[in-house]
Amino acid sequence: MVRPRNFSAGPAQMPEDVLLSAQAEFMDFAGTGMSVLETSHRSAAYRRVIDAAEASLREVMGIPDSYGVLFLQGGATLEFAGIPMNLMRRGRAGHIVSGHFAKVAAEEAARYGSAEILATSEPTGFDRIPDLPAPEAFAGMDYGYICQNNTIYGTMFHGLPDCGGTPLVADVSSCFLSFPLDVTDYGLLFAGAQKNAGPSGVCVLVVDRSLVEAGPALGVCPTYLDYSAQLAKGSMLNTPNTFGIYLCGKVFDWVRGTGGLEAMGERNAEKAALLYGAVDRSDLYRGCAVPSSRSVANVTFRLPTPELEREFVDRAAGQGLVGLAGHRLVGGIRASIYNAVGIDAVRDLVAFMESFELSVTGRSF
Repeated sequence: MVRPRNFSAGPAQMPEDVLLSAQAEFMDFAGTGMSVLETSHRSAAYRRVIDAAEASLREVMGIPDSYGVLFLQGGATLEFAGIPMNLMRRGRAGHIVSGHFAKVAAEEAARYGSAEILATSEPTGFDRIPDLPAPEAFAGMDYGYICQNNTIYGTMFHGLPDCGGTPLVADVSSCFLSFPLDVTDYGLLFAGAQKNAGPSGVCVLVVDRSLVEAGPALGVCPTYLDYSAQLAKGSMLNTPNTFGIYLCGKVFDWVRGTGGLEAMGERNAEKAALLYGAVDRSDLYRGCAVPSSRSVANVTFRLPTPELEREFVDRAAGQGLVGLAGHRLVGGIRASIYNAVGIDAVRDLVAFMESFELSVTGRSF
């Protein structure tokens, strides 16, 4: 069977090696005679799975012992509430709103304290990362908050805000494991797994232990969302997403085995340059994001009419190029070129873009 070229924003394409490895173990995991789906999370066999997943992620990202790693349920969205309930002890957080999910996170945080908007690019339709506030703007805040890559709009922070002495919290869902980063630049970072780390339903959260130890969570915080309680139980306060964590561990191993984050960053930069180059050479396609803010993971562009965009998506699907429709909030075209999307898939998409433009305008780029 020929697998489609999958450009979906998430759940997204997973590495074929990971899927085949899971398939081979599906009926007999680690010699137990059972599927991992049937294996108790309290068993020694599963303890090895979650411990190995954490160890692999720590090695890939260079996570120091002073940071805790959690595998939580509810995806990234649940942490829009979990973060303020754990960290907003003085009642103030500074938000930079660069897209839909950054805005939703600020609205959720406002339920638990003052979520102060320090910068926003909403007036320009979230086509860029806004000018970053000065470090003094974060004074007196419990934390500063960003969504580092904006999946819907195709923008990304290419430099982190300087929050002074205030911890930085970042939703890194759609750029997680895409390139090297220094974990110690963040107080907390978190990612929905369904883009680069595994299947939907798992949220990977990395947090500076000192932030958790600085004081208790807010009184309204459910025990499940209390990071101190979760860290004490090793992400197994209740039954975790056992199969999801198992797959995440295989993805972390795959990242390690394909050269780590340095090599991944180089491959992703090459893919993005190829696709943005096609958009920029074209007379038919128009990029949505300001070039200085372009995402390495989600490439967004428009055609002259919605009708042409629908035709583009339909004809692309007919050639095995799927998941290209833009988010329902904005329309257009979005190609998500996450880690598991190879350079050959991007070349195929560029070739289709050239042939589509030729069929519509009589010219190619």
